[in-house]
Amino acid sequence: MDQNASSDYYIVASARFVNESQWKRVTGVAILHYTNSKGKAHGPLPDAPNDEFDKTFSMNQARSIRWNVSASGARPNPQGSFRYGSINVTEVYVLKNKPPEMIDGKRRATLSGISYVNPSTPIRLADQFKVKGVYKLDFPTKPLTGAPRLETSVINGTYRGFMEIILQNNDTKMHTYHLNGYAFFVVGMDYGEWTENSRGTYNKWDGIARSTTQVYPGAWTAILVSLDNVGVWNLRTENLDSWYLGQETYVRVVNPESTNKTEFPIPDNALFCGALNHLQKPQDISAAMAITGNGSKLLFTLLMIISAMVYPFPLSIFV
Repeated sequence: MDQNASSDYYIVASARFVNESQWKRVTGVAILHYTNSKGKAHGPLPDAPNDEFDKTFSMNQARSIRWNVSASGARPNPQGSFRYGSINVTEVYVLKNKPPEMIDGKRRATLSGISYVNPSTPIRLADQFKVKGVYKLDFPTKPLTGAPRLETSVINGTYRGFMEIILQNNDTKMHTYHLNGYAFFVVGMDYGEWTENSRGTYNKWDGIARSTTQVYPGAWTAILVSLDNVGVWNLRTENLDSWYLGQETYVRVVNPESTNKTEFPIPDNALFCGALNHLQKPQDISAAMAITGNGSKLLFTLLMIISAMVYPFPLSIFV
């Protein structure tokens, strides 16, 4: 952001690593405006980056995004220090994905050899009402070496722990991963297989805090997350096909102390199902129907919003 402010600038962005013909034609255009700009952007738009499958260029651009730690302002602050790189890691999980494969006669996607099966009873409600057998706290810290399997397997996070998660993408497609409930530090990414020695390349000073990060085909991305938010949080690919086929899990973070100060109580209008469906109260949906005038219109609108939000692609940007 150090260019001459004689005028505004055009920005052109295009999606990377996308083979589908319709996405090749998509170009985003925006305006970069300096507060002391002396005029509007002018002239022809810059050409879209001619690096559609230049893996090195794209990753170097992603790694170049750093936090300005010299500037004041609010930022994630685990354990009272901006120096997240000096915090002791308490748990390490290597999560490896692969192209979809057949499991028990069905096409499924996996994380570390496990394809997630949604339980009929929500996990947090099962905890609250002590319903046994809904899920397992046995998600592997390293990818399984045996045959893939279908499981409702959850990561057992330690409250106030500091978790290192390595996302290894052994698929041929770009994947984007999202963790609900947290902002994590993206500390490293590279091509090939992650090893213990890969930690020597980590950025332990000014990594960006995000809730979503890309993982390039045949590459890995490492994140650090401070588990200070009690709950059961979804960790998933944002690729809708793979997500639907089971490429997700949950991170369960429970305060071992008996207190209501770290989590809100269950709301009065909570929805109960599965083993707890007998607790369900009648729901009044007349207000929502009256607002839209058409229930199907509301559903269609929500689906369109969700679709727009969960399909982020890596971008190359020219200014």
